[in-house]
Amino acid sequence: MSTIQTTQLNYQTGFGNEFATEAIAGALPLGRNSPQRVPHGLYAELISGTAFTAPRAENRRTWMYRRQPSVVVGGYKPYAQALWTTGAAQGVQAAPDPMRWRPVAIPVEAADFVDGLRTIVANGDADAQTGMAAHVYVANKSMENRACINADGEMLIVPQQGRLLITTEMGVLDVKPGEIALLPRGVAFKVALPDAATDGGARGYVCENYGAHFRLPELGPIGSNGLANTRDFKTPVAAFEDASSEIAVPYEIIKKYGGSLWSAHMPQSPFNVVAWHGNLAPFKYDTARFMTIGSISFDHPDPSIFTVLTSPTDTAGTANCDFVIFPPRWMVAEDTFRPPWYHRNVMSEFMGLVKGQYDAKEEGFVPGGASLHNCMVPHGPDLDAFTKASNADLKPHKLDNTLAFMFESRYRFVPTAFALNSGLLDTNYANCWLGL
Repeated sequence: MSTIQTTQLNYQTGFGNEFATEAIAGALPLGRNSPQRVPHGLYAELISGTAFTAPRAENRRTWMYRRQPSVVVGGYKPYAQALWTTGAAQGVQAAPDPMRWRPVAIPVEAADFVDGLRTIVANGDADAQTGMAAHVYVANKSMENRACINADGEMLIVPQQGRLLITTEMGVLDVKPGEIALLPRGVAFKVALPDAATDGGARGYVCENYGAHFRLPELGPIGSNGLANTRDFKTPVAAFEDASSEIAVPYEIIKKYGGSLWSAHMPQSPFNVVAWHGNLAPFKYDTARFMTIGSISFDHPDPSIFTVLTSPTDTAGTANCDFVIFPPRWMVAEDTFRPPWYHRNVMSEFMGLVKGQYDAKEEGFVPGGASLHNCMVPHGPDLDAFTKASNADLKPHKLDNTLAFMFESRYRFVPTAFALNSGLLDTNYANCWLGL
């Protein structure tokens, strides 16, 4: 087996920073990126997350100094995982109805993170670098001597049950429910389940973003502080796997490329980066650090004020994807229907629940479940939530022990065959509005 060469998990803080880190002193070259001979006999390798000529403020790239370059890999062959699909073209056309799903059960048979991915909805086209997919993952097994590389998009992971230990080329992230992790496009990773024996496995959500990389939203009239603060994002320090014997441990590489999955083998671990510097890197974020903002006079404000990360498009203010959370918060507005209003939206909304209750759907929408309200599909509080909110004594009230989130996109979501035929679709969802 291989082990990560680091004494403890340490992090560098900040969002989009130019980081520099080395697991062995002197491994980072000084004054140049690609010297004639890299220290310690390492190989210099560049990974670019944007075009070389992207504006400086938008450019994302990282130089890695590794024990073996990524080109040392065998030929790829197709890999069977039919439930991880890509883009609108691999979905199934469905009626413009609101949809809701019960949680996907953690399987009895052995399944790691890659094999446990289930695409629920998707839009856009990965090759055109537009749109996104919303997946659920269910796993009961760690990825051992196996890594995944997603060339189609970056992956935003939202755990709902079970802690994840995510090893990447740039280091290791320890991510628990309530936290999120972002894995850049093209960066190798593997997911371990350190608490599977006690938690019964892991479940959560993934936003696979084919479009512009996620960034922090502009604050506008909010000012220079608020929402997600840059110093609360944590990027790993350099750490590499080193064989415990003289014989290197081979790895299987699962690569997602053009909407298909492929398998190949490397003679040693891809997690062999001894040092790196740059601004294309994975990170994690604790949603409990999010500074919520709400109304202190009247009316329920737009959910845009809960945006953690956004993937923009060429149309200002209209996102390829917004990642929005609904964490614990105070409700104090006067003469106001406090839950979300009834609504039809040009943007499409995929919602999940990490814990607790969602104030507009206190029954029927459970942790691990999901809902879809597509472009111009009416939605809003169910009958019970409407009745309760319409007659409530409007004293200050804390919404506590809750965490819901939304992937919101300008493109219409298309559900998958799995989503429609798995038996998890709540065919009685629309009944929650009967009696209004």
